[in-house]
Amino acid sequence: MAFVITSPCRNEKSAECVEVCPVDAIHPGDDMYFIDPDVCIDCAACETACPVQAIYPEEEVPEDEEHYISLNKKYFENVF
Repeated sequence: MAFVITSPCRNEKSAECVEVCPVDAIHPGDDMYFIDPDVCIDCAACETACPVQAIYPEEEVPEDEEHYISLNKKYFENVF
């Protein structure tokens, strides 16, 4: 399981999540951050640090936000 950043992060990018991630799994995109599912250790530090409540465990992403799961995975397929 990895954590996923969803729509409340769009154009927010306050970066508290980046600062607390112990494995540097969170990377900036054009208008939001993304969590590398292959690096994430599921510690939940980012979830509690997020000021806009945009981060969820993959299994708990709200139904209307589920497309962010594939967006997150595609980001890392295309960037790295």
